This record gives sequence, structure tokens and C-alpha cells, in this order.
Amino acid sequence: MTPMSMSEAADGTVDRSLHVVFGAGQVGRAVTSRLAGLGLAVRSVSRHRPADLVSGVDWRSADLTDAEAAIDAAKGAGVLYQCLNAPYTQWPQLFPPLQRTVLATAERAGALLVTLENVYGYGPTAGKAMTGELLAADKAGRVQIAIGRASDFFGPGVTESTLGSRVFGNAVGGKRADFIGDPDLLHTYSYVPDIATGLVTLGTDQRAIGQIWHLPGPETVTTRALLESIAREVEHPVGVRNVPKLMVSVLGVVSPMMRGLAEMSYEFERPFVLDTSKYQATFTTATTPLATAISDTIAWYRTHRSTP
Repeated sequence: MTPMSMSEAADGTVDRSLHVVFGAGQVGRAVTSRLAGLGLAVRSVSRHRPADLVSGVDWRSADLTDAEAAIDAAKGAGVLYQCLNAPYTQWPQLFPPLQRTVLATAERAGALLVTLENVYGYGPTAGKAMTGELLAADKAGRVQIAIGRASDFFGPGVTESTLGSRVFGNAVGGKRADFIGDPDLLHTYSYVPDIATGLVTLGTDQRAIGQIWHLPGPETVTTRALLESIAREVEHPVGVRNVPKLMVSVLGVVSPMMRGLAEMSYEFERPFVLDTSKYQATFTTATTPLATAISDTIAWYRTHRSTP
């Protein structure tokens, strides 16, 4: 593997010169902004130029399903952040090969690979095969990795999630919030700015390498308590329209997206709490209080009423 140029400070942080972020979606943009705010050299790589690209960030256009294009876009990278995704209904077909391209790109560049993962594998599943590929590459010495895992996303600009437009958007619009599962169970929701801060920590601290980290965020409460906080912020009651699992399964016969939601319903049938104590005991990254995260998310939705 190509040696990486780096210098380590007394507090364990590492300067790897160029930080390259693959993906300009909700998390990729936040990671880019966070890196730029720290004064680090940043390159954002995506098919289309982000409308809110931070001044001073180097942007490159690339189709990251093309291995050669990905390798060319990452030239000079000391750290590579994998913030890509695939269409939810095509994950099995598209996501594993996309990750293999990113893995090969990091190996070619000799870059630390910081990868964002979800927590879907914690439940009645067969585990996470994609994680296994990353760990095997690290163990073989092909590439160094650091994996950050987060639970269901929410935050400004997050529309396609459990706490997306059908919760925050509906609440701001005076409609009932749509929810699948039991709202009276504890459930961890991850705030995108905190996810970005966590990933940047993994990319700039030597202690993160070779391990899996649960990224911290706002305090965990029940979904009902979270909805009550939303109602106080919008200053009117927010009803809850609970979609029964049977109905979701029936709709899944004709809708791939609903079929996917039915498969993930186990997350909302029992308490789902992300243990972030390992991260918090190692790093000193501050997180956003839940009230602030809710307020900032609602403020975004109030100025983006037409966002689907």
C-alpha cells in the first residue's frame, strides 16, 4: 500500500493533507462543510455540482460507478470519505459494487477510508456483508479503514427518511405525522450535522483507524416524546397516523419502497438504542441537544415548504 503523508499532533489528531468526500447528498455536503470549517483542504466529488458548495472547496464531477473516474477524482487524497448511497430499492444490486469501487480507489490512493454505515444489521438479519469486505481489506493491509455507524437520519435538508418530510414536513404544514411501528419505544435518531462531525473526527484522529464506531448525537427518547417536542416547536398539536405493518406489507406487493419499509419494520417493534459510549469515551466531540436539532430542522422545513 502507498505510504500516506501525515503528521500527528500531541492530541492524536492527524493532518492527511487532502480530504476527498465522495457524495454530495445530505451527509456528504455536511462533511465537506465541516472539513472546510476546520481549514482543511477539501475536494467534493459528485455527478452534479452542489448548489450550496462551500467557498474554497475543490469540486470534481465524476460518475463514481466508473472505477477509473473514481480513481482519477481521488488523486492526492490522504483521507477518503464514503458518503455515497444507492437507490433504496436497488441496494443489493448497486451498493456492494459501488463500495468495491470506493475501496479500490482508497487502496490506489493510499488513503484512509472513512465509511458511513447504517445500523440495519442490528436485528433479525444475516449481518452486514459489506462491512465484512471492508474489515477484510483492512486486515490484509490493503487499506486502512474507520467505520462510523448512525441510526435513522434527520436534520435540515433530510426529506427521505423516517423523520423526513412525512414527519417534519407534515408537522410544519399542519398535517398528521406518518409513522410505522410503536411510537412509545425508545429509538435513537441521528442528526446529520452530528454525523458529519463524527465522520470528520474519524478521519482526523489516529485512534479511529481499524475500528467501528457508533456516532453520537442528540439524546435518545421515545418517538412520541420527539413528536411532542416537534409539536411544541410548531406551536400546534401534531397528530400521529400510524401505518399498520400489515398495510405496509400489502402495499409492498406493488411498491418496492413500501416493501423495503416492511423489511425494516423490526427497528420500530422494540427499543432501538445506539450505544455510543465507546466513541464518547475516546473522543471529546460535542453533540447537538435534541431541542436545538428539532428547532433547526423545523426552521429549514419552514423555508422549504414545497420540498417533496
